[in-house]
Amino acid sequence: MTETLRLSPDQLLTTTRAVRRRLDVERPVPLEVVRECLSIALQAPSGSNAQGWHFVVVTDPAKRMALADVYRRAFALYRDMPMAAGNIVTGDADRDRTQQRVMGSAEHLAAHLHEAPVHLIPCFEGRVDGQPLMVTASVLGSIIPATWSFMLACRARGLGTSWTTLHLMFEEEAAGILGIPFADVSQVALVPVAYTRGTDFKAAAREPVESVLHLDGW
Repeated sequence: MTETLRLSPDQLLTTTRAVRRRLDVERPVPLEVVRECLSIALQAPSGSNAQGWHFVVVTDPAKRMALADVYRRAFALYRDMPMAAGNIVTGDADRDRTQQRVMGSAEHLAAHLHEAPVHLIPCFEGRVDGQPLMVTASVLGSIIPATWSFMLACRARGLGTSWTTLHLMFEEEAAGILGIPFADVSQVALVPVAYTRGTDFKAAAREPVESVLHLDGW
């Protein structure tokens, strides 16, 4: 078992950040550490205990470059979308500065994505296109917790990750790069994985709980 950081459960949960600028892309990530994190991920609950998840681990430099090129094409479209981090204006000066920093770090990741030594592509069996919300929620409610568990396990071992989805604009093309049977298997993210430069991540500024809490009704 790989040595882990001395983090309490609350510290682990509140300091697992989306790491973009501080990925140490020069340091190799042993496949055995990735396997260890995935073995923890497989303990996550899944709908009906179906366990219909799959994880494509990409270490080949040419395939990482091909995926990054797809991602960068998608990022060019995302940059002008209202949902882009840099285009979200809240009217709060501190929050707006944070949004610009997030956009800057996203730009950095897009430019350097291919350098991350590992790309993780979480997938699930089947497709939910046109399915009722209950079906979609059930399927995503299985693969997302497992992937988050993987990311938490990475953080505990000094690795950084970032949940990205932009490559899904061109999901079928990405499937072709990796030999994923597009008609039968859906991708949900592209998670770069690398050791971090330093491990001193902190909790982020968030709105107070009262702003999102609805007790006994909306």
